[in-house]
Amino acid sequence: MTAISLIRSCSLRAATTFCFAMAAASVAHAGDASSAGFLKMPFGKITVVALSDGSFTLPASKLMVDARKGEVRDALAKAHLGDDVPTSVNAFLIDTGDKRILIDTGSGVLLGPTLGQVNQHLQAAGYRPDQIDEILITHLHADHVGGLVDRGRMVYPNATVRVDAREKAFWENRGNLDKVDGSVKNTFEAVPMALGAYEAAGHVRTFTEGERVGPGITAVSEPGHTEGHSGFRVENGGEVLLVWGDVIHLAVAQLPDPKVTIHFDSTPADAVKTREKALSAASASRYRVAGAHIAFPGIGTVGKAGSGYTWTPIAP
Repeated sequence: MTAISLIRSCSLRAATTFCFAMAAASVAHAGDASSAGFLKMPFGKITVVALSDGSFTLPASKLMVDARKGEVRDALAKAHLGDDVPTSVNAFLIDTGDKRILIDTGSGVLLGPTLGQVNQHLQAAGYRPDQIDEILITHLHADHVGGLVDRGRMVYPNATVRVDAREKAFWENRGNLDKVDGSVKNTFEAVPMALGAYEAAGHVRTFTEGERVGPGITAVSEPGHTEGHSGFRVENGGEVLLVWGDVIHLAVAQLPDPKVTIHFDSTPADAVKTREKALSAASASRYRVAGAHIAFPGIGTVGKAGSGYTWTPIAP
């Protein structure tokens, strides 16, 4: 069975398995993540910590959608990559000194043994789960919220979970099942599983576009990948970092041509507009960017190259 047929044949009753990860269940841990699984970066007067959740293999020919015939295949060949691309899942901690704010939580147990390592690497970086004050969610796909819970219990018992109001409303309404690709339909079951314990404790709050969601942190609307997909603009000491969630999934193809999309996108045309806007702004301003699916640590800068863009990772 192909990766895409595995994705499309997943049962919505499989509450502990997110469909797209089934296609990557045999993947080994990616070699692009540091052995420590975390990287601390001074940022103004605060600290940003990149946290690896592990990796999965992205079957490019099955999931990516060319804007021009054959361009994904050609981009992979140019980068000396096969069709199955090792793909990082990253989360990020913002430590202001007074507050510890986690952006996304990784997969938890939802996506198999090659993922689910955010909490492990958080502790390796010197933080306890009960020290996390806020959790900002870019969107509610399982590789971003699965790490909120372990066997139904809150992994971060003192944290308030913040999510875009449109995002939460969309995935909590099963009437929207037919509005998304089959590869992400299990999100409708992953969301109550991930948020349930926090809801019961009164630890879930929504935000809206442009809202200040933490010290020097502003929510940025990035529609297209999901209904309320959001980035977070972090500013401190004159520096800017944009944590942009899933703006990029396959950098070798989507940087040269931002019009390349992925089946996970709810509204591909809007995802393209968001990607073009984000890349243009990042390349013009040269601020740092943190991406969930760019090779660990997922932090770098964007440059302009003809009609496309380049990525320069930060030095480890």
